[in-house]
Amino acid sequence: MRAVLQMMPRRISDLITQLPSQIWDEIEEIRLRIGRQVEIAAKGKPHFLSYIFTKEDAEQFIAKLANHSFYTLDEELKKGYVTIDGGHRIGLAGKVILENSHVKAIRHLASFNIRIAREKIGIAEKYLPFLYQENWKNTMIIGAPQTGKTTLLRDIARMISTGSSHLKIASAKVGIVDERSEIAGCVHGIPQLQFGQRVDVLDACPKAEGMMMLIRAMSPNVLVVDEIGREEDRLAIMEAVNAGIALMMTTHGNSFEEVRKRPLLQEIIDSQVFERFIELSRINGPGTIAAIKDTNGQPIKNKELVHHV
Repeated sequence: MRAVLQMMPRRISDLITQLPSQIWDEIEEIRLRIGRQVEIAAKGKPHFLSYIFTKEDAEQFIAKLANHSFYTLDEELKKGYVTIDGGHRIGLAGKVILENSHVKAIRHLASFNIRIAREKIGIAEKYLPFLYQENWKNTMIIGAPQTGKTTLLRDIARMISTGSSHLKIASAKVGIVDERSEIAGCVHGIPQLQFGQRVDVLDACPKAEGMMMLIRAMSPNVLVVDEIGREEDRLAIMEAVNAGIALMMTTHGNSFEEVRKRPLLQEIIDSQVFERFIELSRINGPGTIAAIKDTNGQPIKNKELVHHV
């Protein structure tokens, strides 16, 4: 949180540090909107500070974001977010500038959503026997927004890179396509989070194109990608499978059954490319694993899997 607090006007950072521990320890987002109270999201619930975010606060915040040079923000403003030290992502909203029907930039920034990147080291270890059996099983993590998909995916990637001596799993080469800079939280191409020695990251790269680039150039044993769901993703997935590369991916949805109703994902699922499906929910907070299912969507050891990560 230090990198985040350093970006804030002093009055706001002081109020955040004074929050009760049950909120401070679970902060997921900090939302700053000009003319409105600062909003803190913790465990999916909003909490409002007794402070109105001003236009002057926004100008100060933007100056720090750009390191006092708006030129450095040009590319980030096209994407709608900036990643800062620590891997935290700041979403941006304001007046959108179009060029040839495509977003050129966002000007007159009025809203900022700071998503806190949290590492939860070791949360994936309990599930390795389901995900690794002589080799890594192609796995799809399913969950609604803020159910912990990326947090779990991140730790799976770390454990693939490091291996597990007590489970007799050798380390493997991991290729991460981090289109939205959320998995590795790269700054200047360097991951800010822990992944072990054997990880290569393509940051801010479109998923399908990045997967093909890694397959051709970096020879990964496992590919890690967030939020699949487009036709080009499907083609890249099939290319990876044909190359003998294992897949660890996430997608939006509440369950295997719901995801399978989407035509593109139905095609991928029916091809039986994926051998494991992890369903996440917020029943016991973000990261509750409701079930792990097999290729056919049948639960594997259901009741014992409910676990708050």
